[in-house]
Amino acid sequence: MAESLDITFILPVLNETDALRTTVETIERLAGEHVAEILIVVADRTTGDAMQTAEHLRRQRPEVVRIHRQNLPRLGGALRDAFEAARGRHLMLMASDLETDPERIPDFIAAMGRGDCDVVAASRWLPGGGFDGYGRLRVVLNWIFQQALRCLYLTRLTDLTFAYRLYRREALSGIRWEQLGHPFLLECLLKPMRLGARVAEIPCRWRCRDEGDSAGSFRQMLCYVPLALRIRFCAKRRIRSD
Repeated sequence: MAESLDITFILPVLNETDALRTTVETIERLAGEHVAEILIVVADRTTGDAMQTAEHLRRQRPEVVRIHRQNLPRLGGALRDAFEAARGRHLMLMASDLETDPERIPDFIAAMGRGDCDVVAASRWLPGGGFDGYGRLRVVLNWIFQQALRCLYLTRLTDLTFAYRLYRREALSGIRWEQLGHPFLLECLLKPMRLGARVAEIPCRWRCRDEGDSAGSFRQMLCYVPLALRIRFCAKRRIRSD
């Protein structure tokens, strides 16, 4: 029998409106009884239109949608705050701008429901995955970086930087987090892996957002390299917070 899940869906929001609405509606339609809550994380930088959309969704679905104003700065800080605030036994990390295809949610639930993994991660490099609007050079650089990470961590995983993942809460507990920016998206997979988390992958396509501007940059991605090296070779006791 498949395991019953209790998922907090974490949606950081800066300037998303229609995409946020579509994401919430799709979560409700496809996750159903597995939804513990939909946690919309907002910041001082969240636009007025996006905030109005979030408030409208909360008023429409007060039993499901909750708004959390982040205390720590930047994207990594928003996610770290959300990990602490989440009420569910499982945490779903995804985007609110449709870059992470919400139609794949049933695949995450099915994979986690089998009970043999602690993290389900989306991969753009598995058959059935891919990139839409990413740019050929970025795809090549991404492939090179993924291969380097696979060698460094001696893993069969194919995509360690795509932040579309479903976690058991226990896989994120007791970890000393460092990052506040985009490198946190890598940190929150590598550190659970170093501590023995079992990770399964499912294919998923990444698509360029239609709404707003992406917050990522090549400069931010360069920070991934020293972070990956540090996590790989540090003592496990330095990863734990307790």
